[in-house]
Amino acid sequence: MNWFLDLFQSQSIAQTVVVYGLAISLGIWFGKIKIFGISLGVTWVLFVGIIFSALGLTIHLETEHFLKEFGLVLFVYAIGLLVGPGFFVSLKKSGLPSNLMATAIVGLGFCITLVLFYLSNTDIFVMTGIMSGAVTNTPGLGAAQASLSSLNRLDVDSSMITLAYAVAYPFGVFGIIASFLMLKKIFKIDIEKENELHRKLSFLKKDKVVSVHLTVENKQLDGKQLLQIFEMIEEPIVVSRMMHKGQIITPKPNQVVSAGDTLLIVTQKNLLSKLKLLIGDESSINLKSEPESNLVSNEVVVTRKEVTHHRIGGIPELHQHHFTLVRVKRAGIEMIPHGNLHLQLGDVVRVVGTENGVSRITAALGNSLKKLETPDLAPIFFGIVLGIILGSIPLSIPNIPIPVKIGMAGGPLIASLLLSRYGNKLYLNNYTTFSVNMMMRELGIALFLASVGLGSGHNLLKAFTENSGWYWIFFGMLITIIPLLTVGYIAKKYFKKTFFEVCGLLAGASTDPPALNFALKMAGNDIPSATYATVYPLTMILRIIGAQLLILMFA
Repeated sequence: MNWFLDLFQSQSIAQTVVVYGLAISLGIWFGKIKIFGISLGVTWVLFVGIIFSALGLTIHLETEHFLKEFGLVLFVYAIGLLVGPGFFVSLKKSGLPSNLMATAIVGLGFCITLVLFYLSNTDIFVMTGIMSGAVTNTPGLGAAQASLSSLNRLDVDSSMITLAYAVAYPFGVFGIIASFLMLKKIFKIDIEKENELHRKLSFLKKDKVVSVHLTVENKQLDGKQLLQIFEMIEEPIVVSRMMHKGQIITPKPNQVVSAGDTLLIVTQKNLLSKLKLLIGDESSINLKSEPESNLVSNEVVVTRKEVTHHRIGGIPELHQHHFTLVRVKRAGIEMIPHGNLHLQLGDVVRVVGTENGVSRITAALGNSLKKLETPDLAPIFFGIVLGIILGSIPLSIPNIPIPVKIGMAGGPLIASLLLSRYGNKLYLNNYTTFSVNMMMRELGIALFLASVGLGSGHNLLKAFTENSGWYWIFFGMLITIIPLLTVGYIAKKYFKKTFFEVCGLLAGASTDPPALNFALKMAGNDIPSATYATVYPLTMILRIIGAQLLILMFA
């Protein structure tokens, strides 16, 4: 039996694999347990790691450090690939106000942390751990530990940061959800009425993509080409169908328009009045349901790399006859296709045309889901290398003794955001399916949490004996709830956000998937996830930088 005991007690590669395997598997199993309908998910891996460490299980220090950093890099890089495409599109739409409010949440939490630091004389390293745990931000914890390492402070036990994080984390999750419920009570939210309100507000959004049938009544347009109408509008629009001299066609830009023609136009809602003034009133004819039409509509997934390296206007295959690109859906956001738009792998393109035309465009775009199922690992690891280089660039900030680096958490996140948006132009395919991305994220965060738990559990009793663990919980709840309630109230009261959007905003500003899951179940729709994805990337970067600043400015 000695060999069996050695497998757990003697440091070796086999022992590392066994201990990590048990910590992660038990943590994930325990994470499925729900308390009042809420589960802490993969965070249980951290708690199991702490317990293992408290029981005396130790891992080779350098191996533990490598797995911790590599896991963190995998996690944040996968997050960037997932939310990057929708993030850049949302910034051009309604995402700016939401990101400003998320920034306010981060800033307010940072200020409350500083106030508690000065009032309580709690160690700044502990306060940083409490702040990261209170907002359930694991990369912030990693950034804080990296900053501490760069200071070479041998008098500081870095495991106390992890313990403060672990103590504050569970109450952070419940605090976020409690904020949802308090706001629901304050505004007397009725879920059904809120759904109806969201539908009305969505319909009124100026950037909403809509379709409308217009009759050509402006005689000055008679004999002109559609391209000339497009130039007058100066905004991207698509004429998906056209009834010209009694025949329904999918027109090209050089199609000549005649008085009395009916155009089915896809455009943003705010352009409708301008289009009606230029072309004419709405038509009673519905070209989609006309029995004599031989046109079909289909959604095609972009899976062919060749069409992602150039703008749409520069790809001859996309400008043939008998079909029209009508809409592009990317990361849940609809866009109007135009000549300067670059398609990305995984985009869903709605096309209209004859059966032959739709077949040709389908072949040109790919529509082969099997091609997307196998990830291209080379660009992913190259992107990680770029992220590490970016995170290692020293940034000098006044009154801070050493240069600030966005580190192993911030660098890969920014790199993946940029590559998810612009990588195709550089022939770097960073697309991953949702399941592959989920695997990367779960593996990365599990390795990181197991590592920090195994490296800090030996000080578990200190948190509640030699240190003020109960005060840590109280401080964490203040850092969690006050910013969320304050900004959540403002978002609902003054920015007229729906309750579902507010929940997504608060969950995204806390970078907390369990809270998002709770909001989705409460809403019964996927509205919170859209706001969550909009604010998540910027919030993640700010949380990472904020944790670093606390260490570097006040250590």
